[in-house]
Amino acid sequence: MSDSNKISLKQDIIWRVAVIYFCIAFFALIIIGRVIFLQFIEADKWKAQAQKLTLKNEVIEANRGDILDVHGRLLATSIPLYDIRADMANDQISRELFACKVDSLSLCLSKLFKDKTAAQYRAMLVDARRKGNRYLLLQRNATHHELQMVKSFPIFRSGRYKGGLIAEKKSRRIYPYGSMLAGRTIGYTASDEQVGKIAVGVEGSFDTYLKGTNGMRLMRRISGNTWMQVGSKDEVEPKDGMDIVTTIDINLQDVAENALLKQLQKHEAHHGCAVVMEVATGEIRAIANLERDEQGAYHESYNYAIGESTEPGSTFKLLSLMVALEDGYIHLNDTIDAGKGKVRFYNHIVEDTKEEGYGRISVKQAFEVSSNVAVSKIITRYYKGRERQFIDRIYSMKVQEPLGLEIQGEGKPHVKYPGDRYWSGISLPMISFGYEVQLTPLQILTIYNAVANNGRMMKPRFVKEIRFHGLPSVYSAPEVIVSSIASRSTIARAREMLEGVVENGTAVNLKNCNYKIAGKTGTAQVANRKYGYRNDKGISYQASFAGYFPADKPRYSCIVVINAPSKHVYYANIVAGPVFKEISDKIFATSPDLHPLITRRSGEITQSLPTILPGNRNDTDKALAFLKIPSKRNHIYSNWISAQPAKNEIEMDNLNVYNGLVPNVKGMGVKDALYILENAGLRVIISGFGVVRGQSLEPGKRIVKGEKIILNLG
Repeated sequence: MSDSNKISLKQDIIWRVAVIYFCIAFFALIIIGRVIFLQFIEADKWKAQAQKLTLKNEVIEANRGDILDVHGRLLATSIPLYDIRADMANDQISRELFACKVDSLSLCLSKLFKDKTAAQYRAMLVDARRKGNRYLLLQRNATHHELQMVKSFPIFRSGRYKGGLIAEKKSRRIYPYGSMLAGRTIGYTASDEQVGKIAVGVEGSFDTYLKGTNGMRLMRRISGNTWMQVGSKDEVEPKDGMDIVTTIDINLQDVAENALLKQLQKHEAHHGCAVVMEVATGEIRAIANLERDEQGAYHESYNYAIGESTEPGSTFKLLSLMVALEDGYIHLNDTIDAGKGKVRFYNHIVEDTKEEGYGRISVKQAFEVSSNVAVSKIITRYYKGRERQFIDRIYSMKVQEPLGLEIQGEGKPHVKYPGDRYWSGISLPMISFGYEVQLTPLQILTIYNAVANNGRMMKPRFVKEIRFHGLPSVYSAPEVIVSSIASRSTIARAREMLEGVVENGTAVNLKNCNYKIAGKTGTAQVANRKYGYRNDKGISYQASFAGYFPADKPRYSCIVVINAPSKHVYYANIVAGPVFKEISDKIFATSPDLHPLITRRSGEITQSLPTILPGNRNDTDKALAFLKIPSKRNHIYSNWISAQPAKNEIEMDNLNVYNGLVPNVKGMGVKDALYILENAGLRVIISGFGVVRGQSLEPGKRIVKGEKIILNLG
């Protein structure tokens, strides 16, 4: 090779090496630049991305507050439930340990949950182990007791990280008394894809207080779907929700619902409601709403008491005559000619239920017998041409304004005003006896309650106070809507008329010798928007009774409304009246402070000892000491006792509860029975109300931990 060729080849090699060098240097610079860019410019972005894959913030749900009745008994509470899973690919579970313990683990799971055989559990566990399943579902909605049992099983007893046990906590809202007892008033919250959040009753209206504030904790992924809590200064502890103490008395609620149910069934009515209010405070002690389904059974599906605005009928006559009394146009002894039971106003005929009519009667008698003719004549005589004066006086009682209840769903009241679009020549007489007016049962009751309360109109209350961990946090005092709906003299005459209805008038069947009832019947035809008061099924009626008791010193007011009873019987005194009477009778019978004082004379009255339920010894001692009732103890050594009234004292005997054996809780109250049975390891299911009348497991039988026992109350 010539020297020139050698030089040319050398230059070619040098050029190629230089190109390669510069390319390498160029790419090195790009890499260095990219590293610098990632390290300093996009560092935060990629750190955050890395944390997303290895770290997460987990929400810690706050404990939702309870809803209680006025005496502190649970109406709604939350219980913890767990989805139990297993990480079958956990490196801490050795092949030898799994092979040795899988049979015993399968047997334990089968005995506890009773949903699969031991062989089926074993096959599931072995298959999950083979596939490396890190999230095997073993059981949904397990109780806390069941979770504790699982934690003690082979393999799982090593804990979450060494044994692979995963427990995901959630909560379920339960209602100890079921959905019937004030279900719509206690309420609920739910989500709907179309309408969004649904808030009903106390649960919905006080959700902000009940739900508390969720916490937050930092979790680090250790493998697969297994996460471990990491300590962090940013961790936020959850704040429990507050408890809502309602004004509902569950005992009175039970009385009201049973009384209403019986009458609805008897008359095959479509729906009905009953409300009991404390006169002085406006606190709602009971509110029952029942509706008939296609199968003929009754359920609480809508809160008719606060939501259904209808024409009240004759219960509105109280307001009409109070207006005339207040304006000084009439006195109770004034007379009016009710004629032969019919009167024409333009092209409309007003009729009384008594075909031959009542003739000439006093104003008081017209109210007592509920004469449409007499009342419409009175109001027309004095307010024809002065219609605004009549309606303004009614408006002064705040009848046309919503009550502004604490819970949602109040029906809108409506009382026509002269000049309104639909005001006509017959509006005045029709309004006088409760037509062309729209009011809910609770709005009517509020007016009657005001009469019982000497004219003071109280706002109905459903919530008494809000507590946090048992201590009062928010308290709202009873609220006065109107200090006086009428003068004292008018209120006194209104009360006299209401008492007369029961003593001499349409509700004489409610009269009794123990205490006085005051109130007013109302039988109204129900209008259909399309067909008016008549449709293809004939005329539909609404029967109601509103009043209070005891009439001389009113403690409670009550309204009963029954819609669409059977067409053969629809009069209010027969349909709605008995519900009112049963409620008032049971309240009176169980409220000794309502009874007239009996003066004891020597030798005339002997001491009557109460019946004592079996229960806790200390609680019984405290109750007897408070009531100053002497007791005799027959060598008491047990924490649980039975008691029987003797001559002049209560005799107590031991009630033995043996470990491992099903105790006898018959005759006990629910609180004591639950305490004993749950501490014995049994799952308790309650059916009914009252004291324990029967139990599904025989006393003395050996206990199987987690076994179900049903208590029948009565």
